[in-house]
Amino acid sequence: MLVRYFAAARSAAGVEEENHPLPEGTSLEALLEAALAVERPLPPEGTPTLARIVARSSFLRNEVAVRDRSAPLGAQDVIDVLPPFAGG
Repeated sequence: MLVRYFAAARSAAGVEEENHPLPEGTSLEALLEAALAVERPLPPEGTPTLARIVARSSFLRNEVAVRDRSAPLGAQDVIDVLPPFAGG
């Protein structure tokens, strides 16, 4: 499963994207737990931790919004982590 990070999530993760080889049917919650278990350098000063950002983020599964973190995923799914943002 490919996880792509955007904005502050990218800064906190230290990467734009990463693969997690989890089995078909893994939940979004389990995928997020796997992503948070990766050892990472500290984020830049002023950037919240990835865990804090993920807790407040929205997610896209193959470019479609997903709100149910217990939803089963396919092995080839792409998950986008979209932190909250302001502006207009």
